[in-house]
This record gives sequence, C-alpha cells and structure tokens, in this order.
Amino acid sequence: QVQLVESGGGSVQAGGSLRLSCAASGDRSSGYCMGWFRQAPGKEREGVASSSTTGTFTYYTDSVKGRFTISRDNAKNTLYLQMNSLKPEDTAMYYCAAARWSGRACPGLRDEYNNWGQGTQVTVSS
Repeated sequence: QVQLVESGGGSVQAGGSLRLSCAASGDRSSGYCMGWFRQAPGKEREGVASSSTTGTFTYYTDSVKGRFTISRDNAKNTLYLQMNSLKPEDTAMYYCAAARWSGRACPGLRDEYNNWGQGTQVTVSS
C-alpha cells in the first residue's frame, strides 16, 4: 500500500498554468504505474495522463494533449502534472492514482488503479 497526497491546485485564469504534485509514501514509487484523473461535478471520472514505472511511456486523453505533461521523479517519490494553457473545461478535482506494477502493461488511462489520493481542486475562470 502506498499513500498519496496531492498539492498544487488552485484558481487560475484561462491561459494560465499550474503544476500539480503527488507525493507518495509507504513504498517506493518506482514500483508503481501512476496517473492523474479528474472529475467535474455531474461528470464521470476520467483519466487525464498516465506514466509507466520509470516514465518511459506516457499517455494523455485527447483534450489535454499538447497542453499537459506528466512526469515523475522516483528518487523523490513524486509525480507531477504540468498544466499549461488551461481552459475553463479543465475545472475539476484532480486525483493522483497508483497501481503496483505486475510486470505487465500499466493500466494507462483505464480506471484500474487501487491507490488514490484525496484530490486537489483546480478551478479555471474565463
């Protein structure tokens, strides 16, 4: 079991940037597939970005491609999500997720993670 704590959320105007951080503890992050999910009121939770154990493979939902970048620093047990050119439709609660690597392919953007943070709110105004 790994504990996850998100930070870096806040309010920003459209076109602005934010960097979310996810600090992992209780286990080495190098053994986990990790990702960022978000959920807006009235909508289903969706995968935003994901990373393989070393960051070699990354995936993004179409709506954020070219604007968001997922990265990780396993030495610091931290996952990041750099968000640029933010839009009002990016407003949501953002969650960090982790899944212990089984030796097979990571879940990617699929909702198959079993460790979740409490979330950090991102609000983008027009």
